[in-house]
Amino acid sequence: MSEVRSEVRSEARLKSVQCSSPAGLHRIAYKEWGDPDNTRVLVCVHGVTRVADDFDALARALCTTYRVVCPDVAGRGRSGRLADPQLYALPQYLADMVTLIARVTAGGEDKVHWFGTSMGGLIGMVLASLPESPVTRLLLNDIGPTLDGAALQRIADYIGQDLRFPDYASGAKFVREVSASFGPHTDEQWDKLAGDVLRQEPNGEWVRHYDLALAQPFKKMNVERAKQDEAFLWRAWDAIACPTLLVRGEHSDLLSRETAQLMTTRGPKPRLVEIPGVGHAPTFVQPEQIAIAREFFTG
Repeated sequence: MSEVRSEVRSEARLKSVQCSSPAGLHRIAYKEWGDPDNTRVLVCVHGVTRVADDFDALARALCTTYRVVCPDVAGRGRSGRLADPQLYALPQYLADMVTLIARVTAGGEDKVHWFGTSMGGLIGMVLASLPESPVTRLLLNDIGPTLDGAALQRIADYIGQDLRFPDYASGAKFVREVSASFGPHTDEQWDKLAGDVLRQEPNGEWVRHYDLALAQPFKKMNVERAKQDEAFLWRAWDAIACPTLLVRGEHSDLLSRETAQLMTTRGPKPRLVEIPGVGHAPTFVQPEQIAIAREFFTG
């Protein structure tokens, strides 16, 4: 019996939940690790063009303590695409995560811990700021209320490119090059980071595993809107009261050291951990990075 339980904890289960938007219904896919009866839930949410599989190593390390839930945000990976691309934004992502949390905590405490990388951190930040929030412990991975404009433009340009590769090796090479800021990884780790976000089309070409329409909301961004969004995010940050850890890549071009240090003086006043030799964003597949999350979440 113990062997069966151990196997249940160490292997992911693929599930999904139906969510709604003003344009209709869609499904959010998620991977669930650990004892399915465990009421201690850790939700891990990825960056803008990444997927749930990013957290496989972290989930394996923490699934004896938590039931670890890793969703593909709408438009990415195994999740459904949105009928209206303009809905690829924080309000829809928040609604989807609230639905997901209701599903995975049904019959439990309706509370979760949250690990968010980049976009996943923004979702967690806003969710944690709300009255009666289900988020009771928050780790933000290389993200904050003030985001570097040039870095945002770089990401926006990257998202919208309809890149097609004749074979997997070409696609994997591209992912490795464009993700160099993730820092040093083994060849095996790079292969997984690439394989998680590439899929093969019926014609044999390889493409990135997300809806290219994600780029459309970025195209409507202007200086005034950016200032409004930044002010909104700082208000959200100041409203957070749960224990929070802020992680920054030493060479991050999205979260500046100045912004990170300012974040430690207001809102939840988190402890700041800076990971050397890494830009945007730490992947938390390395043992020393996993140890940072383990210490914060399990103490």
